[in-house]
Amino acid sequence: MNEPQFFPLHGNRGDAVTRPTAPAGVTIAISREAGARGGSIARRVGKRLGWQVYDQELIEFLCATDSAREPVLADVPVDAADWVEAQLQRVRRDRGIDPAAEGGVMPRLILSLASRGEIILVGRGAGYYLPRVSSLHVRIVAPLEDRIANMADWSRLAHSTATDLVRQKDERRAEFLFRHFGRRTTDAIDFDLMLNSGLLKEETCADVILAALNGKQDSMDGDSRLG
Repeated sequence: MNEPQFFPLHGNRGDAVTRPTAPAGVTIAISREAGARGGSIARRVGKRLGWQVYDQELIEFLCATDSAREPVLADVPVDAADWVEAQLQRVRRDRGIDPAAEGGVMPRLILSLASRGEIILVGRGAGYYLPRVSSLHVRIVAPLEDRIANMADWSRLAHSTATDLVRQKDERRAEFLFRHFGRRTTDAIDFDLMLNSGLLKEETCADVILAALNGKQDSMDGDSRLG
């Protein structure tokens, strides 16, 4: 797998080559329907790459817990911190999202994690905050009955209870999407890749994501050389 290459500044000011200071690599952001096994697929990809996976629960914990979040933000290098600030301005300008508003800690956290590259973020609209050039935004979907069956198996719930849980999760995620991004539904154009886990096994989904990641890394590598 080709790793993104970044070239150092060299020579005098007239010879200086513009280079991206961050991110250090691609971030994978996974959006998923409830019960579509997006978390399981993310963990498979993370295991194969050796990348850390930040799922929805961990992201929410970091957002809610100052003592856990502050070391993450403090660990961002100065040049990467400049990149994070620039991306926050882009989010405000292009998406109409105010990072200083209620819940504004989330975009800063997500972008700070992404500044390191080589991580996987699951849920919380991570892909909507990230710049497309340095992120792979993946959507995992599945037929409703498959999602209910997966939820019942994973949570050890009766079918009727799993049906209600899938519906509730779908509603909460739709409300989150509208509250934070002003979107009532997801749009295929928002994603680099959409996968139906009801037709493809988890391992096959992981294979496809890794192939798409290769292409994204090659593209990012080429962009860095153009700088």
